[in-house]
Amino acid sequence: MPFTQSLPWILLLALLLVHSIFLPKLFRKAGFTDWHGYVPGLNYWTWLKVIGRPWYWILLLIIPGINLVILTIMQVELGIGFNQRSTAQQWKMGALAWFFIPQLSMGDEAFLGKRDWTKKKKSAIRDWSESILWALVVATIVRAFIFEAFTIPTASMEGSMLVGDYLYVSKTAYGAKVPQTPVSIPLIHNVIPGGMTPSYLEWFALPFTRLPGIRNVERYDAVVFNFPHGDTIVVDPNLSGHDYYGILRREGIASAQGSIETYLQDPSRFNAQARSRLAKRYGIKGRPLDKTENYVKRCVGLPGETIGVVDGVLQINGEAITPPAGVQYEYIVTFKSQLDARRAIAGLDLTNVDLGAAKMNGDAVEVTMALTQSEVDILGNGDLAKSMVRMDVSSRRGSLEMFPNVSSEEFDQWDPDNLGPIQLPHQNMTVLLNKRNLSLYRRAIVTYEGHTLEERDGNIYIDGEITDSYTFGLDYYWMMGDNRHRSADSRMWGFVPQTHVVGHASFIWFSKQNEAQHGESKIRWDRMFQSVK
Repeated sequence: MPFTQSLPWILLLALLLVHSIFLPKLFRKAGFTDWHGYVPGLNYWTWLKVIGRPWYWILLLIIPGINLVILTIMQVELGIGFNQRSTAQQWKMGALAWFFIPQLSMGDEAFLGKRDWTKKKKSAIRDWSESILWALVVATIVRAFIFEAFTIPTASMEGSMLVGDYLYVSKTAYGAKVPQTPVSIPLIHNVIPGGMTPSYLEWFALPFTRLPGIRNVERYDAVVFNFPHGDTIVVDPNLSGHDYYGILRREGIASAQGSIETYLQDPSRFNAQARSRLAKRYGIKGRPLDKTENYVKRCVGLPGETIGVVDGVLQINGEAITPPAGVQYEYIVTFKSQLDARRAIAGLDLTNVDLGAAKMNGDAVEVTMALTQSEVDILGNGDLAKSMVRMDVSSRRGSLEMFPNVSSEEFDQWDPDNLGPIQLPHQNMTVLLNKRNLSLYRRAIVTYEGHTLEERDGNIYIDGEITDSYTFGLDYYWMMGDNRHRSADSRMWGFVPQTHVVGHASFIWFSKQNEAQHGESKIRWDRMFQSVK
């Protein structure tokens, strides 16, 4: 572990050691049992009694991030009890307790007890500061472990969840994840608003830990998860939420004069050129798992299942399954006139988000529309539409856009409406490795499960040892957007590991459409407090 990453742990262990050595004498001075200071857990319980704080604060000491705030407060109030009451003294006790707790223990200061506010009114600033601090503590605990509010920013789930929906996302459903980067600005996900400055400190990180959940992820759950390809970003607000590896690949192909064939002759060289340009123009940086962008998609494939898509129809273990009601595809719809097109758009309550390009064909007009099956049936049964043809997406074959983003005779025939079969790994599943599944599973083995993988002299080496098989340590899911032709999802970037699952999108608590995307701005009262289906 690099020194910069181990330093916080060294400081934390040193602080705990300082507490164990010097708290007993301070307890004795305060009239409490000194040997309590030597017993882990009991020492903090007694400490809370010394400073007159409630016992349940000890529970807050086990919550990453919150415990640093609580411990700082306890150290400051311990100093106040021993007459360290000036602003400078309080800062010293809070920030430099490694030095000033021993000094306080060996000094002559008598214990005066907690500050008595009955004879002195708190200033308005102090009163508000304490209220805000505790509000932040409570909100941070709720946000990290119980529920969090998310906004739908794109149309990838349109048909079920609309742009401008505000979701209640349950963290308890699948088990809340303990924050891995606990030192961060409260209630801000990954960047300080107004720029690209990180809102967290990376050098103090905790290992991945998930608390027990109420249930497992089920098929067709609307799942919020950390974007698997978000571990690296282009440092630009318009690009940081997108697939860095996809951006790099597109830029690499551009370096090859736009020729995929030329790019495939030496992808490492062209990617290196693209990476250099991106780094120079924007900057490139990594992000810890819990600070990657949050995505919401529908889980359509569960661990161990074999998934495929044939002519747009999802198949599980070789059998077609019925899609959710909100699933939609793009269609080229031909109307006899512009007036008929406007009538159809108004009748179906379509907005700018649902509409694509339009062009005249004589008196007729062709409009690209994202439609659910029920909307297709309405148009088909009416007299406004002359014809409807589902969008042909075969032009995306061989573009390297589709997972696993490599070229082969099989993979070059995959597109958003046709791919697979792909078996989703599950924990303890063992596979015999070959060229095909190495392409499918390489990122899972190396990035998500942390192993090295090399191919040399016709052999496969994992963690330096020759092998022909691999046993997975995690479960993996397949996520897809309901707006099938306008969603970047597992079809483009692959599996979602169980470590990346954040929570279950349970219901919509507020919904507002904007003028730019929908043609008018208004609150959608009919969607408020509706369950996510």
